[in-house]
Amino acid sequence: MITDSTPDLARRASIHAALADVGRLAIVDALLLADAAPSELQARVSMPSNLLAHHLRVLERAGIVSRRRSEGDRRRTYLQLVPATLDAMVPSGSRHAARVVFVCTQNSARSQLAVAVWNRHSEIPAASGGIDPAPQVHPDAVAAAKRRGLRMRPHKPRRVDDVLSPGDLVIAVCDNAHEDLPPDTLRMHWSIPDPVPANLHAAFDRTVDDLDQRIRRLVPVLDPTSNGAIA
Repeated sequence: MITDSTPDLARRASIHAALADVGRLAIVDALLLADAAPSELQARVSMPSNLLAHHLRVLERAGIVSRRRSEGDRRRTYLQLVPATLDAMVPSGSRHAARVVFVCTQNSARSQLAVAVWNRHSEIPAASGGIDPAPQVHPDAVAAAKRRGLRMRPHKPRRVDDVLSPGDLVIAVCDNAHEDLPPDTLRMHWSIPDPVPANLHAAFDRTVDDLDQRIRRLVPVLDPTSNGAIA
C-alpha cells in the first residue's frame, strides 16, 4: 500500500481530516495570530463549550493545537497552534540534480525563459536545449524577460543532446518535447502552452508567470547533488 512505503502520507491525511470541519477551521483561524484560553477562544468563535471541547480534542490528537500552562494563574491554560504540523500539510518530495536542463521544442522561448526564471530563484546551475532548435531566440521571449526584470542571457538555440550531462535533472516545458524525448530519459514534465503562435505579449507574460510558480515550488525540494535520480 502507498501508506506503507510513505508514512508521511498517513500523517498528512490525518491532519487534513482533522481540519475537514468548518468549526475546527474557525478555531485554527482564531489561533493563527494569537494564543487564547479556552474561554477566550469560545468568545472568539461563538461556539458552545461542549462542541468547542470536542473540536479541541480532535485538533490536539492531530497535533495541530497544543496547551501551555499559564506562568501567572497556574489554573489557566492557553491554546496555541503548532506551526510545524501545519507546515507538514504541504506535499513534500525530493529531487536531486547537479544541474537543471529545461527542454522545449525549439529552445527559443519557454526553455530559455525557464533558465532566466530559475536563475532568479536558485543557485543551482541551469541550461536549456531543444528537440528541433530554431535559428534564434524569439524576440518576444527576450522582451518578456526584460518586462519582468529577468537577467536573461539568451544563447543560440541548441539541440538537447548537445547539452545534457550525467546528473542533470531534465524538465520538459512543453508537450512535444516530453513526448519526443527518448523513453529512458529521466525527466519531469510541465505542460506549458507555446506562447509563440498567439504572437501576443500577454501570452509570453503568462508563460513567465507559469514558469515562476512552478519553479518556486520546485526549488525548496531540490537537492544540489550529483545524483540525477528523481526520488
